[in-house]
Amino acid sequence: MVSEMTELFHSFQAEITNLELQALLSGPYDNYPAILSINAGAGGTDSQDWAQMLLRMYCRYFDKKGYNYHIIEESMGDEAGIKSATIIARGEYAYGYLNCESGVHRLVRQSPFNANNKRQTSFAAVTVIPEIENDTSITIDPKDLRIDTFRASGAGGQHVNKTDSAVRITHIPTGTVSTSQDSRSQTANKDTAMKILKSRLIVLMEAQQKKELSELKGDSQDIAWGNQIRSYVLHPYKLIKDQRSKKETANVQAVLDGDLDEFIHATLCLKKL
Repeated sequence: MVSEMTELFHSFQAEITNLELQALLSGPYDNYPAILSINAGAGGTDSQDWAQMLLRMYCRYFDKKGYNYHIIEESMGDEAGIKSATIIARGEYAYGYLNCESGVHRLVRQSPFNANNKRQTSFAAVTVIPEIENDTSITIDPKDLRIDTFRASGAGGQHVNKTDSAVRITHIPTGTVSTSQDSRSQTANKDTAMKILKSRLIVLMEAQQKKELSELKGDSQDIAWGNQIRSYVLHPYKLIKDQRSKKETANVQAVLDGDLDEFIHATLCLKKL
């Protein structure tokens, strides 16, 4: 009886937390699918390995949330890890939750790629934009696009892509790039890359408008993409700390296994203040 009551209490508590989170998600794109990109920073193999650790962390998070997701682009590292990856996640409030993860993630640990186990600091950047399919506010001139095809990279094996079906689209005026290699069909990859490119351009346009408004108001704050948001320390002690909300935990493994809700909740509460 006591165990049943405890289980019921935890279930009720989880439902309240979920309702609180949803109440904080009132942005125009919060219930849209999310396009999450990870890019390894300077630091060679350590940073590329860290980027792959983040990819695993987010995939575990999507599994826990019950999101439908797939990796549409993944560039393998020179020795280990990944240079970059892009994932589309679809589920309830996917963009609203994941938007809290945009920024630079810092890892401190003993390097597994150094014979002396030297302490290493690595960086990887996460960007999140909504997947916007039916927005007519932006028109892309085909003359402004450069479309390149190439062979998709991967770990190899019988399913490795042996044709130049991967597509990279560059919007020349802004330098915005989108890539897709998820499908063996070049046409399907081109369609996916175009959707991502359009979403990125819409977000870029809105960011520029906000910046112009800030300048008119005399606001000195920069709208910066590369701000460090969270530190993951694995050595000489274990601690994950969010620089914005000041939320922290010593349960490092749980977070790397996808337990991100407490950090996301804290950041959402901070954003709505």
